[in-house]
Amino acid sequence: MDERPNRVEPAIIVIFGVTGDLAQRYLLPALYHLFKEHLLDEHTRIIGLTRQALTVDDLFGKVELCINEADNLCDPVALKAMRDHSELLRFDPALGHDYDRLKRQLDDIETQQGVCMNRLYYLSIPPDLFQTTVRFMGAANLQESCVHGVGKARLLVEKPFGSNRATAEALIETANQVFAERQVFRIDHYLAKETVQNILTFRRSNPIFASIWDNRHIRAIDILASEKIGIEGRVNFYEGVGALRDLIQSHLLQLMAVTTMVLPHELNSDAIHASKQALLAAVEPAEASEAVRGQYNTYRQEVGNNESATETYASLRLRIDTDEWRDVPISITTGKALSDKRTEIRVTFRDTLHHSRAVNVLTFRIQPDEGIDLRLRVKKPGYEHELQDALMNFSYQQTFGDSSHPNAYERVLVDAVKSDRTLFATSEEVLQSWRIIEPVLEAWQRSSDGLQPYASGSNGPE
Repeated sequence: MDERPNRVEPAIIVIFGVTGDLAQRYLLPALYHLFKEHLLDEHTRIIGLTRQALTVDDLFGKVELCINEADNLCDPVALKAMRDHSELLRFDPALGHDYDRLKRQLDDIETQQGVCMNRLYYLSIPPDLFQTTVRFMGAANLQESCVHGVGKARLLVEKPFGSNRATAEALIETANQVFAERQVFRIDHYLAKETVQNILTFRRSNPIFASIWDNRHIRAIDILASEKIGIEGRVNFYEGVGALRDLIQSHLLQLMAVTTMVLPHELNSDAIHASKQALLAAVEPAEASEAVRGQYNTYRQEVGNNESATETYASLRLRIDTDEWRDVPISITTGKALSDKRTEIRVTFRDTLHHSRAVNVLTFRIQPDEGIDLRLRVKKPGYEHELQDALMNFSYQQTFGDSSHPNAYERVLVDAVKSDRTLFATSEEVLQSWRIIEPVLEAWQRSSDGLQPYASGSNGPE
């Protein structure tokens, strides 16, 4: 592995559930690309934990490691490097002595390498195993590393983090018994997208917009995440979870916070989290009377439950009780089996001249066509004063090329190794997000009234 600038520190990356869907579809391809681009230290080691009796060759033989490459082809040198730096350990998360064995294995690796190594524990496991796993980790002192008390061991946790505020509090309490808050990295891969990170830079670096980013100039903000696919084999996960928990509680409330938070003087991790937490604390709890839920027409057949009230479409209207955003409605909408795949944040400016059609709209396109566009009103050529919309468009692909920014999971892994928590959700942010949606969540759990069916491929409930 060649020397490159900005090299991260040596690390042992331990993947709990390495044979699971998330690890095989996202983590291992991301790690392969980091090896290929020489973005990991030469001492880096990957330890995959699995109940199965597998070799590294067995695992890699059934994983599409190169799906993030432009040609879908593996570089043999990078592939060999990843194989040489990886090993599998047969491991049962329900057996305490297996954690002791893991601890000895990690200590032996450090001794062999002769360097102090950060330890990342990526929990790619079902949520119901979280508390048991963390408690066993604490019993085996896995929260420690070669430099005790400095937080070199890090716990990476996938969503969902709880199913409501009470369960989230219980999980946070369990984690806090073993790991310090600075050691816990709650993953939100939306925040790791380059287009989301660019929102803060856009707001900070373009004075023309920074000076009008408030309720005097902005009429509404709409956040949308629509998908063409349905649940696509995620029956065991999705049934009983639904769109409100799956996307709004985590990803989309984070997008709202990034869009509306007060910009701190310094764009460092602590300042950004403090500002996001303050913003989320100012959001009024959502009202069930202003929420819409729907279910696409074939969902019940797919999950084998003719009485299912799980929503595949959810839309909330929120209000932020601050001087900057009071009286600006914030709508957040997500749905599956809709007409197109699109995630965007649309900022509609006020008509200060009281012209009914004089509306400017700024749109951050998160995926798939990443970019930013601004809709303006211009005069059409000719003798009459006739107006029409004109679009100013910035495209990531056109400006930077196809491979201009890292995959979200690549960024997650690199930042975790570097102990940069900017793109990860804090405990307080998680709890505030649950507080915001809890009134709607409870109302929907009490009754299925208002669950609207909609046709697959449509725009959602009427």
